[in-house]
Formats: sequence, C-alpha cells, structure tokens
Amino acid sequence: MNTLLVSSPSSSSRSPSQSSSRFIDLRPSPLLLAVLCAWSGSALAQQTGSETASNEPTALPTVEVHGSGSVAERKQLPQTTASVTADTAADSINVTDSSDALKYLPSLSVRKRYIGDTQSPLATRTTGVNASARSLIYADGILLSALVNNNNGNGSPRWFMVAPEEIERIDVMYGPFAAEYPGNSYGAVTEITTRMPQQFEASIKAQYAQQDFSHYGASGTYRAQEYNVGLGNRSGPLAWRFSVNHLDSYSQPVTYITAASAPAGTTGAVPTQDRTGKNLYVLGAGNLTHTVQDTARLKVSYDFTPALTATYTLGFWQNQAHANPQSFLNNASGATVYTSSFASNDVDQQQWMQSLELRSKTGGQWDWQVAASTLSASRDLTRTSTTAFPAGQSGGAGTIADASGTGWSTVDAKGIWRPAGSAQVVSFGAHVDRYTLATPTWNTSNWISGGNGTLASDSRGKTETSALWAQDVWHLAPALKATLGARYEWWRAFDGRNVSTSGNTVFAVNQPQVSHNGLSPKASLAWAFADDWMATLSSGRALRFPTVGELYQNVLLNGVYLQANPNLKPEKVWSTELAIEKQLPQGRGKWRVSLFEERVSDALISQTSTIGSGVASFTQNVDRTRQRGIEAAFERNDLFMRGFSLNGSVTWVDARILDNSSYVATTAGATSVGKRTPYVPEWRATLVASYKPDDRWTYTLAGRYSGRVYATVDNTDINTHTYQGFDGYTVFDARVRYRIDRHWSAALGVDNLTNRDYFLFHPFPQRTVFAELKYDF
Repeated sequence: MNTLLVSSPSSSSRSPSQSSSRFIDLRPSPLLLAVLCAWSGSALAQQTGSETASNEPTALPTVEVHGSGSVAERKQLPQTTASVTADTAADSINVTDSSDALKYLPSLSVRKRYIGDTQSPLATRTTGVNASARSLIYADGILLSALVNNNNGNGSPRWFMVAPEEIERIDVMYGPFAAEYPGNSYGAVTEITTRMPQQFEASIKAQYAQQDFSHYGASGTYRAQEYNVGLGNRSGPLAWRFSVNHLDSYSQPVTYITAASAPAGTTGAVPTQDRTGKNLYVLGAGNLTHTVQDTARLKVSYDFTPALTATYTLGFWQNQAHANPQSFLNNASGATVYTSSFASNDVDQQQWMQSLELRSKTGGQWDWQVAASTLSASRDLTRTSTTAFPAGQSGGAGTIADASGTGWSTVDAKGIWRPAGSAQVVSFGAHVDRYTLATPTWNTSNWISGGNGTLASDSRGKTETSALWAQDVWHLAPALKATLGARYEWWRAFDGRNVSTSGNTVFAVNQPQVSHNGLSPKASLAWAFADDWMATLSSGRALRFPTVGELYQNVLLNGVYLQANPNLKPEKVWSTELAIEKQLPQGRGKWRVSLFEERVSDALISQTSTIGSGVASFTQNVDRTRQRGIEAAFERNDLFMRGFSLNGSVTWVDARILDNSSYVATTAGATSVGKRTPYVPEWRATLVASYKPDDRWTYTLAGRYSGRVYATVDNTDINTHTYQGFDGYTVFDARVRYRIDRHWSAALGVDNLTNRDYFLFHPFPQRTVFAELKYDF
C-alpha cells in the first residue's frame, strides 16, 4: 500500500465583495480537474461500497502505534498531518535528497533549482519560497531549519544533513496548533524520522541523472551521479547506524546576465522583457555550478534499561562548488565578449551537526526527555571575482565572504503525565535556543587563492529564545477530545553589528539590544460525529520573532551599505482550521477537506521603502495580511483493481495584503493594499497514480500543478515567463521500480516528463532522466 498523505486545517468564508464572479475567469489545469474528479469518485466508491453502520456508539478511533507511527500520533498533537514512508518514496518518487520526498504532499513545494542545490526552502499552503523561517524542519528532533534568516539563501534548511537512505518516514504537520513548537511552525512542521536497525544491515546505492536544457538560444547536457553506503547493527542494548553519501552534480544555468541594451559592436544578445514588461537583453548565462558534496552521519542508541535510552547523533557535510558564466556575445571577429557583470565564484563549506538525547519510555504515569543539539559551519567561504573577464577567469581582484561560525544550538526538556484513572494526558516542557550569524566580506588581491585584505562589509548578531509550554489532551467523552495548550516565550537580539565601506571610508554601527515576549494559546476540539468520520476545529496564536538576518542585514543604497531596521516587530499570527476527514472501510484510504484562515499582523516581508534619503528594498513589517482557503486531499488504495492507488490534493488560497503603511510606490498609481501576498499561489494540486501488480514491479505517474505567484507586494511583476519572473506550471513525473530479488532493486525515472520550460525567478530544470541501482543486505 502506498501512503502519501493524511490531513490539514482552517476556517473562513469569503465576503460578498469577493463573490462568485471571481471564479468565472479561473482556468484550473487538467491536472487540477483530474484531482477533483478522482476525489469525488473516491467518495462515491466509498459510499456505494460502505458497510452497514453498526449500532455501537461512535467513538474517537484508537491509535495503535507499532514501532514508528506518525509524530502527531506518538505525541498526541492536534495538527492535521501528511506523511510519506520510506517504502513509498523508494517505490514512487525520484529522490536525490531528503527534500524530494515531500514533492507530492498537499500544498507543499521545495524550491530546488538543481540536484545538489543548497538553497532549497520549503513553501507551505500560506507561505512562500522566500519565507524559510515560517516553517520548521527537524530530523530526529534536531533542527535543520536555518533560523538565522528568512529567505531562500542562507536561511534554507540543511536538508543535506540527512541522506534519503536513512529515512524511515516524514511527517508534515500543518498550522501552529501544538504548544511544543515555536511560532515558526505557523506554516508547517516537518519531522524526519530516521531508521535504527534491529539486526545487521548494509546497503549501497548508485544513482545517475541527466538533464538536457535549452533556453535563450543556449543548450547543454548536465549530469549528476550520487552514491550512498549504509551500515547498521543492533547487539543487545546497543544499536548504531552509519551512512555516507557522495554527490557530483552539474547544474543548468541558475541565473542570467541582463542589460537594458546590447553592447555596441556585438552580436548574440537575446531580446526579451523583464518581469515588469520592460525591454531588456540577455547577454549570457550565470552560475553554471559544479558541486561535489560529501555527507557522513552516525547515530548510536543505548538502552540503559528497557525504559531508559540515550541517543547520540553526529553529522558532517562538506561542499566544494565552482560556478562559471557563459557569454552569448561575440565581436565582429567572432571572439567572445564579456561585460563587467560576468563573474565566477568558488564555494568551500564544512558543517557539523551533533545531538544527545536521554529519554524514558515507561508508558506509565510519567515519562520525560532531555535533548541538546547544535549545527554550525566550521568553514563557509565564497570567493567571487570582481576583475573583468576574460582575465578574471584565472585570477585577479575579488571578494571573500566568510560565514564560518554561523549556526545554532537548542536545548529541550519535556515531560508527560498520565494521571491514573483520568482521561487526560498532560505534556509540558522548557526550551532554549541561540542563533549566531557572522558574514564578513573581505577584499582580496586574488579571488582564487588570495588571503583576506581590507574589510568590505560585515553583518553579524545573535538571537536567543527561552520558552515554557504545556498541553492538556482531555477525552471529554468517547467521541469528543479537547486539546488545550499555551507557550510563553522570551526573545532577545544582541551583539548586532554592521560595517560597510565607501571608497576609503568605513561605516560601523553597533546595533541596540532588543527584546520581546508573549503568550501563544492553542485550542483544538476533535469530534467523531459518525463511524469513520472526524471533524477537528483548531485555533492558535503564533509569535514569529525576527531572524538575525532580517534584523541586521546590510542594505545597499547609493553605493553604501546601511542597516535598515534593527527594531523589527515579531509577526503575530492567528490561525484557524476546520478539517473533516473520512476513513474508507477496510483500509482502502481516506479523504479530507480543510477550511483554513490565517491572519498576520506585522508580517515580515521584503519591499521597497524610504531609507535615509533614498528608496531601497529591505525587510519591513507589513501591517496586516490574510490568507484563507480550502484544501481537499484524498488517498484511495486498490481502486478499480488490486495494487492500483491514487493520491492527490487541491488547494485554493486567497492571500491578501490588508494594510501596509510602510509601502512606497515605485510605479505611478501602484498600491499594495488588496494585492496578493507575495509568493503564495491561488491554486495548487498534486496527483499520484501508482500500480503495484506484484511484489517486484511498481509503476508511478505523478503530477504537480501551481498557479503563478507575484514576487512584489504591489503585484507589478506582470510578466511571468522570464528570468526573475514566476510562471505557473504543470509538471509530470514518472518512475518504474523493479525488485530483482530480495537484495537487488533497480529503477528508472523521469522528472518533468513533458519538458515544461518555466521560471520560478530562476530557470527550473527541464526533462531529467534518472537511473538507480541498489543492493540491500
């Protein structure tokens, strides 16, 4: 049985002013229509084949967790949950890193530009690809979300710290309804659970991928190869697992060099328009990246007693990447021509992850857990050329950006109390974290091998959060369960410093310490109103505190780096969801409909505004936004025939800016009030059809659909199909897996089967073919 998803929440209806006339112009893709039909068909099939209801009183379903159920089940969390297991991912998804396993879950999208991309933030149903701090990603309780920033760069999750072969399951929980998680959870919480062996095991996997890419008159073939080796064993109370992963990948062009006009005396420039509709020329491709990455991870657990276990995890990742440009320009004699915008860069990174956990598991009246983790960059250098090409290709002046020392650490203590003879389960805990950002940039005489020269700029600082939380799960009646919780947080930002230079003048600012605190209450009510039917109403507040990068990022204005606003206010979120779910008889699947609404005060969004004597783009508090919508999801197993499953989802979101006093118009007559919230599409859909006729073969055809998004608060980026524009897209993927025997398996797959050409700011991968061979012992 292939299980891809489970649920989600929220409430609200549209006002008369947003009446049905808005829907006349909507043109959902064929994929979206197919999902709706399949969802309806699933419900009808269930209805006609349902068994006669028993006379027993309706009750909440009993959750039996064998080994590793979902995180929400194990912790009795109130959120709607979507899940994918290791078996489903291996059978049905072309996976090259852990983020790929999420690609067909409801309302989720990972901005992965190429195989090996280290800048791949997660977008959820109410948050976009530039809002990495509005969701949380954990692996065995270790935070992989880089809450040092809220962007698609250095704020992206550290997906690479977990190899796909280690994963047992991934659970995604929607909304800020669990007191255990901080306010960054208001988009979603992703919990990756890795496997621990019960006996000796070993595996080796080899994977090859190839993409033929063509755009703006340039084409190329870009290849990737990846290898993974895993070992593990259990001997009495001691269990361990060790995994190493090696990736060697070449990307398609990630950026393009553009100009308002083609250089005089040259040919080859490609005329086009920018995302606002203005004419421009594409002079060449940028950031064709060759990346070589290695990951090693060791996880060890020891049972001191049957009820007390300690677990230690150590992870290491390194990356060597080189990015070159490709000029489209030639002079009269045919020689390649470069402008000052062409540049190369080299990246050298090493990051370490550690965690130690001590947990009791009596299942009795009391249980507890203490855990500490840290993730930091021991080396993070980006060398960039500033010397004019072609001389700059082999050396010359440049810069060195050094993010070494950036990282975070967390400590959690949790307890659970199951009062004897009571229908309640009480959980509670304390949390402390610290995030550190250090990003000095140095001038250098030789960007390839030179040392640090004078300091060009610097942004650094720290944030720290302490929290106490409690949650009470109370079975009010056999069919009724209430969950009440609250989280109180104390947050501060300190040691902020900004340095910039203009000519020989150095500007240095020590930023003031700032602090905030607040209470986030949560409430949820689950009602089993009929056999196999469940309705869950949840509401909760979340405080999302500014990241170090949002507070202390340098802003370039008139050639000088300035600090925009170190006094940003936290985002204040009220989120509500109503989810209705139906379980189909005999384990044949389920379907769910969720209504949701999210209101955000002081939303942290990048926009243009006045700073000093000019206008620049930087993160600001937008007074009010509102995101409301509906999500329908289903899974249907053994549909029409044994072994055929169909899973899918459709999401509609009306995301609007309601008030924005900081906005400064850059185009006459433009406004941001009433416009769509940046990066949140109106429609999303997924559909996965999988056929498993026997234990050897699995055939899968899957599709992903997203409507276009706006990247600006005033929605003036009207041209989608261009570099820095955002297209809507329908992408189909396919995979065939064959189990040769009990040890060997092989797979062939294709992502973007129809070779869809689309932009999400960057040009995204075109048709990519995968081949995979694996041995398990």
